Amino acid sequence: MNHIDKIHCPNCGSQHGERHHIDQLIRTQCRQCDYLLVTYAATGKVVEAYAPGLYMSNLVSCAS
Repeated sequence: MNHIDKIHCPNCGSQHGERHHIDQLIRTQCRQCDYLLVTYAATGKVVEAYAPGLYMSNLVSCAS
Protein backbone atom coordinates (compact mmCIF):
# COMPACT_ATOMS: atom_id res chain seq x y z
CA MET A 1 0.00 0.00 0.00
CA ASN A 2 1.48 3.31 -1.10
CA HIS A 3 0.44 6.63 0.44
CA ILE A 4 1.86 10.06 1.29
CA ASP A 5 1.56 11.88 4.63
CA LYS A 6 2.14 15.63 4.92
CA ILE A 7 4.41 16.31 7.92
CA HIS A 8 6.59 19.01 9.43
CA CYS A 9 10.16 18.49 8.25
CA PRO A 10 12.33 16.93 10.99
CA ASN A 11 15.31 18.92 9.68
CA CYS A 12 14.04 22.49 9.18
CA GLY A 13 10.52 22.35 10.65
CA SER A 14 8.76 23.64 7.53
CA GLN A 15 5.33 22.39 6.54
CA HIS A 16 6.67 21.07 3.23
CA GLY A 17 7.73 17.69 4.59
CA GLU A 18 6.33 14.49 3.12
CA ARG A 19 6.49 10.89 4.26
CA HIS A 20 6.04 8.38 1.45
CA HIS A 21 5.12 4.80 2.38
CA ILE A 22 6.27 2.69 -0.57
CA ASP A 23 6.04 -1.08 -0.13
CA GLN A 24 8.59 -1.87 2.65
CA LEU A 25 10.27 1.56 2.55
CA ILE A 26 9.52 4.87 4.23
CA ARG A 27 10.87 7.94 2.43
CA THR A 28 10.83 11.20 4.39
CA GLN A 29 11.70 14.27 2.36
CA CYS A 30 11.47 18.05 2.35
CA ARG A 31 11.70 20.19 -0.76
CA GLN A 32 12.30 23.31 1.34
CA CYS A 33 15.70 22.21 2.77
CA ASP A 34 16.48 19.17 0.55
CA TYR A 35 16.24 16.66 3.47
CA LEU A 36 15.99 12.95 2.63
CA LEU A 37 15.73 9.85 4.80
CA VAL A 38 14.85 6.40 3.47
CA THR A 39 14.33 3.56 5.97
CA TYR A 40 12.99 0.02 5.99
CA ALA A 41 9.53 0.03 7.58
CA ALA A 42 9.96 -3.28 9.42
CA THR A 43 13.40 -2.67 10.96
CA GLY A 44 13.90 1.10 10.87
CA LYS A 45 17.35 0.61 9.33
CA VAL A 46 18.54 3.53 7.22
CA VAL A 47 18.89 2.87 3.49
CA GLU A 48 19.82 6.40 2.43
CA ALA A 49 20.09 9.74 4.22
CA TYR A 50 20.92 13.31 3.29
CA ALA A 51 20.46 16.30 5.57
CA PRO A 52 22.20 19.49 4.51
CA GLY A 53 23.13 21.73 7.40
CA LEU A 54 23.74 18.88 9.85
CA TYR A 55 27.41 18.46 10.70
CA MET A 56 28.98 16.02 13.15
CA SER A 57 30.75 18.90 14.91
CA ASN A 58 27.34 20.49 15.69
CA LEU A 59 25.65 17.33 16.98
CA VAL A 60 25.61 16.44 20.66
CA SER A 61 26.82 12.91 21.37
CA CYS A 62 24.14 10.54 22.64
CA ALA A 63 26.73 8.25 24.25
CA SER A 64 27.04 8.51 28.02
